[in-house]
Amino acid sequence: MSKLDVLTPENSQLIFIDHQPQMAFGVQSIDRQTLKNNTVALAKSAKIFDVPTIITTVETEAFSGHTYPELLDVFPDAPLLERTSMNSWDDQKVRDVLAANAAEGRKKVVVSGLWTEVCNLTFALSAMADTDYEIYMVADASGGTSEDAHKYAMDRMVQAGVVPVTWQQVLLEWQRDWARRDTYDAVINLVQEHSGAYGMGVDYAYTMVHKSPQRTSHNGPRHDAVPAAIAAE
Repeated sequence: MSKLDVLTPENSQLIFIDHQPQMAFGVQSIDRQTLKNNTVALAKSAKIFDVPTIITTVETEAFSGHTYPELLDVFPDAPLLERTSMNSWDDQKVRDVLAANAAEGRKKVVVSGLWTEVCNLTFALSAMADTDYEIYMVADASGGTSEDAHKYAMDRMVQAGVVPVTWQQVLLEWQRDWARRDTYDAVINLVQEHSGAYGMGVDYAYTMVHKSPQRTSHNGPRHDAVPAAIAAE
């Protein structure tokens, strides 16, 4: 496997690291609501394509709090791999699940986590040092304690061979071809919900150009414009 090989649902696995409130409180590199949107969108992307997904947490009860409910809603039955170490690679459970997925040919590990400069970076460097995994760091579904902290952590990882990506890039790389109809509708729905201006453009094209019905059902009446009387000057 090579970094020249694009991401596919068959060669990828995904790990979420410490998407917990206390960790999110410290994020300053990205708007935190945007961070949550991107994280949940990435999770839904993995679910559409049946990409094995790991959720690992740190000191849930003692410090960090519980994983985003919106993320758990995507994977309600997923095990939560609790740790004490800031570096997920230090936990044997995490290594074992990654190795089981890699044994199926899934050596491209897509990573989303908090914080970029600590938990993401140490995991990426350690995993690459000990294995032949390729790490794809989802920059806009991760956050650091400052813009510099995130940027220089990303720079350091890229220098070490980590591949920087964004959540939508991962989604569309997994889809690859719009002729793949089995996932087409789900991908379009996800884009409409989470992709901002792109999703709005899809809505517009569907309803105004292709005359498709609106995504939502609105039962209230639409009142025509009624010009108000203009007072004489």
